[in-house]
Amino acid sequence: MTGQHTDNISSEARHILNNNVAWDNHGCMPLRGGDTGFLPELKRYRDAGFNVVSLNIGFDAIPWENALLVIATFRHWIKQHSNDYILVETTDDIERAVAEQKLGVCFDLEGGCVLADQLSMVELYYDLGARWMLIAYNRNNTLGGGCQDDDQGLTAFGRAVLDEMARVGMVACCSHTGYRTTMDVMEYSSLPVVFSHSNPLGLWRHERNITDDAIRACAGTGGVVCINGVGIFLGENDARTETIVKHIDYTVEKAGIDHVGLGLDYVFDMEELDDYVKNNPETFPPEGGYAAGVKFVRPEQTPEIVDALLDLGYQGEDIAKILGGNLLRVARSVWK
Repeated sequence: MTGQHTDNISSEARHILNNNVAWDNHGCMPLRGGDTGFLPELKRYRDAGFNVVSLNIGFDAIPWENALLVIATFRHWIKQHSNDYILVETTDDIERAVAEQKLGVCFDLEGGCVLADQLSMVELYYDLGARWMLIAYNRNNTLGGGCQDDDQGLTAFGRAVLDEMARVGMVACCSHTGYRTTMDVMEYSSLPVVFSHSNPLGLWRHERNITDDAIRACAGTGGVVCINGVGIFLGENDARTETIVKHIDYTVEKAGIDHVGLGLDYVFDMEELDDYVKNNPETFPPEGGYAAGVKFVRPEQTPEIVDALLDLGYQGEDIAKILGGNLLRVARSVWK
């Protein structure tokens, strides 16, 4: 691990980052097919110590067809830059990324609208490198309820989608999903379920954050709660390292050390995000704090997170689980 952002960390933190899988389970590049302008900034993940990142390719508030244009763009660019990046399809690819000091990249889907109500789309997205999918994104869809809607629970189609995801090897995720649907998924799924980028409601009251019993239910499936770095979900638009570490520590207390990870949800094109928020108030209600100027924990803060966990008394092997070991375990259990 090299770079200006690692110069002031402890030797122990540097050792942990250099010798373990570090996996950010959710990053947000621009969702514009054919636009590769921001993709060179993927280097920031590697410079911060990450070996793996999952990039979002679409969410429920935009047309589903766009996801195919975006994933085609991402895949093509990554293959063109194979000296630095690896398309992750198997856990062996992750191990190769670590060994070759490259960044492994896989993809994720924020909500079931990308399926266009067609079950066979699950396998297509999996074949293209999507390794987890949300049930819903803030609002209800044909699979289940969103966290900022009148959640009626997991639907029959939602159960069929979960079955198909299990068959092909795609991880089910309940971030952005309503409480009732979330608990239905936890009860129905025979495989580990994740919260790819969610924070505890017990520390900060926001509709996007998740209850202690949902955290424990996720752990009960063998899954992982990945803490995100969105300022309005951490506190009063608070993206300080000490704040995200409090959320990590709280979730470890509730779920156990084997069930916590990172999904920073860092947005590279803030102008695009501001436009989405402005144009989709039903998905991003202003009363929820959605507005221009939301702060995010940056990938470069990850070494600081490691040092802060060390200061709290976390051992190196436990920090390694949070950094990526827990997500790697889930991948080995679910991916085909």
